[in-house]
Amino acid sequence: MSKIEILRILEEKGESTVSELTDFTLLSRQMVHRILNDLASENKVEKLGKAPKTYYRLAKSQPRQNLIELNHDAEDFLKKYFLLITETGQRLEGLTALSHWCNRQKLPVAKTVDEFIATRKKYLKYFDPYGLINGMSKLEGTKAFEKIYLDAMYYFDFYAIEQFGKTRLGTLLHHAKQGQNKKLILEIVEIIREPLHNFIGREKIEAVGFIPPTIQRNIQFMKVMEKGLNLPLPHLSLKKISGEFVVPQKALSKIEDRISNAQVSLMINERKSYSRILLIDDALGSGATINETAGKLKFKSIAKWIAGIAVTGSYKGFEVIQEV
Repeated sequence: MSKIEILRILEEKGESTVSELTDFTLLSRQMVHRILNDLASENKVEKLGKAPKTYYRLAKSQPRQNLIELNHDAEDFLKKYFLLITETGQRLEGLTALSHWCNRQKLPVAKTVDEFIATRKKYLKYFDPYGLINGMSKLEGTKAFEKIYLDAMYYFDFYAIEQFGKTRLGTLLHHAKQGQNKKLILEIVEIIREPLHNFIGREKIEAVGFIPPTIQRNIQFMKVMEKGLNLPLPHLSLKKISGEFVVPQKALSKIEDRISNAQVSLMINERKSYSRILLIDDALGSGATINETAGKLKFKSIAKWIAGIAVTGSYKGFEVIQEV
């Protein structure tokens, strides 16, 4: 009866807070929370906002075309690779997420499931046996660079793929940065932790450097990631400086401008030297910042061999990721 009562109230009021539902139903806050969680798991209500400003409303009804059956392999594949955060901030995964995406795109779900699995598997072929994507050929093929200073360049996944847009990791990265969401940043940390540690061990890395952000935010993605990874290696002192006006890399559409920006905006306060260094970044847009950082480190004889690794990178080339 309590579920029906809350559904009726949400239908009448449009949206309500837990406090309002507590007053309307005379139930305890704990009971209202429990009922709302149950209704959310049944996709009958959706949560808007985040604490302390959280509202609930009736979930939009889903067309019957969503009710398809998948074999276990297809279902597991979707759970692993398809994630969607809706326009209202609701997190959906697997078939539920792809169905929602199909509804917005006005596409048949069953056919699109097959298309997504085939497309994603095509991109999985670019991963090496260690679960990384080698981005050196893309970097070397970018004509704007006078010299490639990096000796190796990898990322954990593509930022986006054809037709379906951002990958699961790309979606997490986008919303972690744009929403300054520490929980999502730490989720990314857990995804990349093992392959990163394995890479450091294989390549005998002696020190790491985290590419610093240009824009000041309350929650800095790279700072949270650095602390969350807690790598047991020396950390290089890298800082971003700016002139009177801050010009972030993503605001520059030409790769030549990004290179110029990187050359003058990065300061290296490091006196020790190492044989093998790893530079870590969030998303490889043009590749200008990480490559120029490697150049400055080599010019100062701080490192002989430098690898770069990023959470995501581009499939097409290093001039397309501007939104993060």
